[in-house]
Amino acid sequence: MTTDPLTPAARALCDAMTAGFPGPEAGPEALRAAARARLGDIPPASSASAHGVPVRVYEGTADLVVVFAHGGGWVLCDPDTHDRTCRALASRTGATVVSVDYRRAPEHRFPAAEDDVCTALRWAADRCPGRPLFLAGDSSGGNLAAAAALRARDGDGPRVAGQLLVHPALDHRMEGRSAHDFAEGYFHTTAHMRWYWRQYVGPDGDPTAASPGLAAEVSGLPPTLLVLADCDPLRDEGLAYARRLSAAGVRTEVHLHTGVFHGFLGGAGLLPEADAALDAAAAWLSTAGSVPPRTA
Repeated sequence: MTTDPLTPAARALCDAMTAGFPGPEAGPEALRAAARARLGDIPPASSASAHGVPVRVYEGTADLVVVFAHGGGWVLCDPDTHDRTCRALASRTGATVVSVDYRRAPEHRFPAAEDDVCTALRWAADRCPGRPLFLAGDSSGGNLAAAAALRARDGDGPRVAGQLLVHPALDHRMEGRSAHDFAEGYFHTTAHMRWYWRQYVGPDGDPTAASPGLAAEVSGLPPTLLVLADCDPLRDEGLAYARRLSAAGVRTEVHLHTGVFHGFLGGAGLLPEADAALDAAAAWLSTAGSVPPRTA
């Protein structure tokens, strides 16, 4: 008998989430509806236009500013689906969190979403001059945060104090062992992820250009925290990126949470691991925001 690598609570939540979530063959609209099925009431928050990009702003009292890109395979989800996560980061850090309502695929393919996050980052810097500015995101949002950090480093944006990448999608090839070992049975499947990549890049796009994990050069990036789930098809590409960053001299931390699956952070209040991950990420943001940036 094979032992389930998920904790009992994580298995129960994973199975409940999987039961209401269709396969990629159902198409974008069905998947979007499933992602929003159990949202409930969303407390009010301030909305704004970040140079034309819609954003939701959670005002904080600390100096930190976090520009957050939601996950959902570049196709699903929106600021509503990630409202609780953004509120949790804001309440735990006191940061002002800017949640980006970027354009989604397949209606808007790469680099539309990436451009929108970069635009929101510049807007946040203009709005809060002199304050430590972080990028954050989960899954495909982690991809967008990592891409925006690379572009900011190369001059297409303000100085970034750090990047918080939660089980990010970084490499379209998905060649790590985790993409095989956790291909099915852990909510987020490898088949879903490959479908998301196809929607995002399109038949004529360049998936390598959309893969921050394959960037030619990663030196000069800001301090980075990768929050990873052990039972996740994307685990190994996150670990590979962490190794690349460390080898390039980037201050890098990895928080690898065992017994949980891709998307576990949304289980705050139900999974102790999710609450612990949010607490640790908030502590990292607060600490990294107080450290002066390295100079070249």
